[in-house]
Amino acid sequence: MATQPFTLDDLKRILLEAAGADENVDLDGDILDTDFEELSYESLAILETCGRIEREYGIALDDTVVTEAKTPRALLEVVNTQLADVATAA
Repeated sequence: MATQPFTLDDLKRILLEAAGADENVDLDGDILDTDFEELSYESLAILETCGRIEREYGIALDDTVVTEAKTPRALLEVVNTQLADVATAA
């Protein structure tokens, strides 16, 4: 289980591992508020990404995350909130 915040770099690494990257998309740019669809990641890719995050960080994400977290910033907030909740409960 992670004790540090989940960062954009963590998310980019897991996105690349889970679904690769469209060669026309620059993940190194300012993507925090860019819709995942604009980044060429559809719901199946986000579902796989969330599964990898759950396994790697020992958390459980609600199923609605896939449909509600439309941007990297939104997903980072959900994951970090869950990590904080788990740390508080420990």
